[in-house]
Formats: sequence, C-alpha cells, structure tokens
Amino acid sequence: MHHLLPLLPAVPLLGAALLVAGGRRLPRPAAEAFASLACATTAALAIWLLVGSSPPLTEWVGGWFPVGGESVGIVVTGDGASLGMAALVSLLTLAALAYSWYYFDEPPRGHAGSFPALMLLFQGGMCGFAIAGDLFNAFVFFELMSVVAYALTGYRIDEAKAVQGALGFALVNSLGAYFMLMGIALLYARTGELAMAKIGRGLDAAAGHHGPDALALAGFVLFLTGLLVKAAAVPFQFWLPDAHAVAPTPVCMLLSGVMVELGVYGVWRVYGTVFSGPGGVPAADATRALVALGVLTAAVGSVMCWYQRHIKRLLAFSTIAHTGLFLVGIGVLKAEADDGTALYILAHAGVKAALFACAGILLDRYGSVDEFYLHGRARSLRGVGIMFAVGALALAGLPPFGTGLGKAVSEEAVGGPLTVLYVAASALTGGAVLRVAARVFLGLGPRPGERDGKERDEDETSGTGEEPETRQRLGRVPNTMRTVPAVLLVAALAVGAVPGFADVVGHAVDEAGTWGVFSSVRWTTAGVLLDLLSALLAVGLAGAAVGRPGLLAAPGWALPLRRLQSGHVGDYVAWLLVGAALLGALALPGILG
Repeated sequence: MHHLLPLLPAVPLLGAALLVAGGRRLPRPAAEAFASLACATTAALAIWLLVGSSPPLTEWVGGWFPVGGESVGIVVTGDGASLGMAALVSLLTLAALAYSWYYFDEPPRGHAGSFPALMLLFQGGMCGFAIAGDLFNAFVFFELMSVVAYALTGYRIDEAKAVQGALGFALVNSLGAYFMLMGIALLYARTGELAMAKIGRGLDAAAGHHGPDALALAGFVLFLTGLLVKAAAVPFQFWLPDAHAVAPTPVCMLLSGVMVELGVYGVWRVYGTVFSGPGGVPAADATRALVALGVLTAAVGSVMCWYQRHIKRLLAFSTIAHTGLFLVGIGVLKAEADDGTALYILAHAGVKAALFACAGILLDRYGSVDEFYLHGRARSLRGVGIMFAVGALALAGLPPFGTGLGKAVSEEAVGGPLTVLYVAASALTGGAVLRVAARVFLGLGPRPGERDGKERDEDETSGTGEEPETRQRLGRVPNTMRTVPAVLLVAALAVGAVPGFADVVGHAVDEAGTWGVFSSVRWTTAGVLLDLLSALLAVGLAGAAVGRPGLLAAPGWALPLRRLQSGHVGDYVAWLLVGAALLGALALPGILG
C-alpha cells in the first residue's frame, strides 16, 4: 500500500492540470463535478490508507532508494498524523467546493475550470506537505500551497482590496519561505541529508557528547520561523486578518480550517523528527519558545477578536487565538497534550469552516459583514443564525463537541496557569461570535447609530462597503450553502461524541510521535466542568456586550494592538524579523549568552 502514498498529492494536481487544459470547453457543472470527484477520490484514498493499512508507511518516489545509507530520492511518509491531516485537508476542500457551487456566476474569461483547478492545486500542495518525509520537498509543497493561496486570496482581481490583501499575504509568507530555505541549507551543510529522520540522526551523531552546535540551532530557528508565519503565530500573524477580509469565503474556510493548522503540524513534525534528539534543541528550550509564543498568540488573538465588528476579521482573529492554544499544546512535549491538540484541530476545522460559511451567506445576502450594519437584518435566516450560535458555543468548548474534548484533554496535560489561558481564550472568542449571532440574527440590544461608529477607534475596519461574491445579492440562499455548514458542525460534534473515535485519534498520534507513551483520551469530570465554565463565560460575555455596547469600544491599552494591524506590508516584514529574533532569544539561550 505504501506505493499509493504519492497519489495523495498527485490526484488533485493531475485533476487541476486537466481542468486548466480543458476548462474553457467544459460547462461549469461539469468542471465543478470533476473537481469534486478528484477531491473525493483523494479523501477516500487517505482514509483507506489510514484505516486499511498498517501505518507508518514509507515510499521512496521513483525507486530512488538509499544506497549505503546515503539518499538523494524523495521520501514520503504515511503515519496516523500525516494521513489524518491529508484526509482532513481533502474532506474540507470537498466541503469548500460543494459550498462554492453557486458562488461565482461567471468565472474569469469564461474559464469554468479556473477556480476548481486552483482549489485542487491548493489541496495537492497541502496533502504533499502533510506526507513529505524530507525538508526540501516539504518546502516545495509549502511554496506550492502558498502561491496558490495568494492567487485564491486575490481571486476577485477587479477589487483593489483583494489585490492588496493578496500581496501582503504573498510578501510575508514568501519571506517566511526564504527563512525555511536558509534553515534547510544550514541543516544540509551540517548533515549532508534532506530526509527528516536522517537529518535527526546526523545531528545526533555530529553532536556527540558536546550537545547541539550553533549551526543546527540556527537551522531550527530559521525553519520554524517559516512554519510559524504560516501558522499565523504572534508576531507573524498580521497577514491573516487582511487576507481573510478579502478572500472568497470558500478560501477562508480552507485558510482557517486547515492551512494555518498545517503550520502547527509542521512544527510538531519537524521538532519531533529532526530536533528532539541530543543533537537538536533541548526540550526545555523548545518548550519555553513554543509555550511563550503560544501564550502571546492566544492572548493577542482573543483580545483582537473581541474588539472587531468586521465579522470575517473577527473569525480570523479567533483562529489566531486558537492557534496559540495549539502551540501551547504541542509545546509542552507531552503525549496527552499532542492527542488533545489533534482532536482540537480536527473539530476546530469543522467549526471554523462552518462559521465562515455562515458569514459568506450574510455577505451574499446583504452585501455586508459589518456587525453594526447587520443588526437585526438577518432575522429571516433562522437556520443560519442557529448554526452561527452553535458554532460559537462549540468554539467556546461546549461538550460534547470535539473542540471541548480536545480542549479538556489539553488542559489536563498542560495543567497549572495554562488552564486559565485555555478557558479565557475559548470564552472570549466564543463570546465574540455569540455576540454577533445575538445582534445580527436576533436584533438584541440597542441598534448602533452613526455616533457609535465614530466613537470607535479610527483604525477599525468596519466591514461596510463589501461587495457580494455573487453577481447580485442572493434572494434565496442555495441549499448547498446551508447544508455544508450544518454537515461541518455535525462532524465537529462527532469528533467528541462518537464513542472510541478519540482513542483512535490519540493512538494514531501517539504512534506517529516520539515520546514513547500511549495515553487514553476520554472525557473527565474536571474537563467537562471547565468546558461548561468557558461556555457559560462566553454566554455571559456576549450578554454583557449586547446589553452594554460600550464594552465593544477598545480601551486605551488595546488601541496599540489595533494600530499594529496597519495594513502596511513594510510594518509586517519588520515584525517578522522581530519574531525571528524573539524565537532565537527564547530557543537559543546558550548561544546568545
């Protein structure tokens, strides 16, 4: 079965090539049906390899096997974590394609295959990154999904905001990729290898009894900088809200649902395979760096999420906040925390994609994603409002959603003050989304007036003046656009509610990990109580904000955070350099001393 591993990126890439070649001759339903078939085939293959074989699987593409312990071939690996990520990527891409079935009334220049081809390219790049077993090809797939993401973000090229958001995304992420490439060069110079496992062994052999050297540790900082840019960790996160504000809704579903999480997955994979040995980064240093950045990311993302009125940007900042929790989970270097983070990521993908799908319905029905403008206008969309509120509670960790189980398992593993961070971040982000549901779909609280908008920070992005993503506003919401978020929320619920599923995920992650421990993943009384606490806090915060709209005005201490999101690419590049230096200061105390 290992011979089938290369098909995971190859099938969507081949499908994209065929759509590019023949898309002008195909009617739109045929092009979209073909893309969905290619995507579903990849998802079925990933699931079959995951449950029907005995991972881990390894394949040297083209038969270029190592000779005498030396290798120049391309290696792909299929263990529980990598195949699980490939399956998640494919399933969520299929959901985005189904959702976008009614989206663009006229593809550019009559090319019906252009958008589905880009979506398949995006899927192929993400699947390739998930199963890559060597650093250079991980970089190649990383760049492929990045370049396609730039094009998808700026797909509405006739709008200046879309082009600006895509350019900012492209410049910051391209710089992150250059950092990755420099890190790969340093590691290759030290070990003469590109395969992750072989680099790890080479670093251990070169270190001997002296521990890691400056070259290996610099490679760690450079490579992780690129991954953390993709993960939108603070202070690398500035591109994400700007991109989400302008990207088509199906693209946002993938950016927040899986692409950002792939950055976190990459950090987990690269540290565990390459740098966890005696020649890599000591566990204490790695924990200090990842946990510190995770705490900072969760705190900044939560605060910024609360003070947004642009709904898509609000959801983007909630993604940043939860990315911080994911980094804390993998940063403590415990098997239980890895299991909890994996469950958290699985369920978060469904919840966040569903919430963006609901936001897209608002945009195409009312031509706005401004919480103020939409106050009470969406009362007729009762089903969408219910899904939005359920998604908010799931984001807050309400049992038995998978987000709640992942949060509970992670909280138990990290312990201590970090548990407070999980509760607070979940409550703030869930409360912000629930507040939007109450104001937009129920019309609760006083109707905002012009004076409310003028009193808020002048740097705020409101969400007014947005163009619908269809040729004209939707009079009736298509069934596909309603069904997809409902299915995604049910899937997120199943992650935490289906008996035995969590243990299967935990076992697969433990088998792919390097800690040599198999943990039991289950609901506990303490976990349920903490989840209920964060959900109740979210409801309380939303209720307070609806009753007292003044709570939405950013206080003086929060305004600098708002102004850092300037929209100027030069500022974002400067913060990327600051972030790389901060990561070095946290992870390399021996060298800096």
